[in-house]
Formats: sequence, C-alpha cells, structure tokens
Amino acid sequence: MGATGSESRTAIDARTVKTWSDEGVIEYLGATLDVRPFIAAADCVVLPSYREGAPRTLIEAAAMARPLIATDVPGCRSIIDDGVTGFLCKVRDADALASACLRFRDLSRDTQIAMGLAGRAKMEREFGEAIVIAAYRDALAQVTAGN
Repeated sequence: MGATGSESRTAIDARTVKTWSDEGVIEYLGATLDVRPFIAAADCVVLPSYREGAPRTLIEAAAMARPLIATDVPGCRSIIDDGVTGFLCKVRDADALASACLRFRDLSRDTQIAMGLAGRAKMEREFGEAIVIAAYRDALAQVTAGN
C-alpha cells in the first residue's frame, strides 16, 4: 500500500487505512526503506493498479521468486506472463481481482513455487543488470549521436 499522506488524488487517505486496520480488514505495515523482508514473507504479491509504467514492486517481487497478481495494464502486463508467473485481472474490477486471488490460493504449493521461480527466470532474462545497462548505453548513444 505504501506510505499514507500521499497527495495523489487516487491515494487512500490515512483515516480510511486506520479504519480498515482497526476493523482487521487489512494489516497496514507502513512505509519501509527495505521491502525485502516483507516480500520474502509473502506467498504472492498483489498490485491492483489503474495504470503503471514497469512497476518496481512487481519487478522486485518477481526477482525474489514471488508469484504476482496485478491488473492487466501495460506496465504490469510486461512483468507478468499470465498463468505462468502470476495472474492478470481486469482493471477496476474487484470481482476479477478476488477471483485471481482465489485462483492462486487454490493452486498447489508446488505450483505456486514454480510460478515464482518462472517469474525469477523472467526477471533474469529480461531485466538483468547487464540488459538494463546495455539499454541505457544504447539510449545514450542514440541521444548523443544526434548532437
């Protein structure tokens, strides 16, 4: 969920977060500088977003071999291979999100683990350090070639 108090018009206000937490609907852990322990403790990482670039949340979780559930928007779609590394669901559709979560829950633990490992392999293959550095160098070379 991230930090409360965001200026974003789509952010959930701190009062609502506190109410949900008090009711036991959510467990709000607050902001952190190191997400790794939280991702490591998760069986699956869920990001129901309306729009995304390439979401770092999903990249980090997949790199840690966690299966993913997210909305079917371009950035999330580039990280998740639906049915292989996680599940995509229709944007702004709570029923579709719940259905994806239930589908994941109903998988065997071995299948859940395999899904996470497939995500890890995808991150190594498509977002590895050497690949990202090469992409930056190519972009810089294109920009500087025009000068």
